[in-house]
Amino acid sequence: NYETTPETKLKSLPSNHPSFATTYDNIGLVHDEKGEYDKALENYERALEIELKSLPSNHPSLATTYTNIGLALKAKGEYDKAFENYERTLEIELKSLPSNHASLATTYNDMGSAL
Repeated sequence: NYETTPETKLKSLPSNHPSFATTYDNIGLVHDEKGEYDKALENYERALEIELKSLPSNHPSLATTYTNIGLALKAKGEYDKAFENYERTLEIELKSLPSNHASLATTYNDMGSAL
């Protein structure tokens, strides 16, 4: 059961271990696919909280989580909030990726779709 994975990890890893963020992100993706956007956002926000405490500010995982939050918000019709998260993604990508990286094009597309 995907819901019990974080509890299993709690027994063997510190609570701020980056792998928890990955687990919460993945749980969020499952909820996203099911159209359960509030549950998805709850898990993405848990992931983000861990990432902000345990990863460098320009880490690609942060960009991924901000994108996932943006996608869920956009699906809920919260376009302004989605755009803000895409902007955070872009800030990280501009600092950490080459200027011709495909992820930048995807982020610009996501931003445009939230306008």
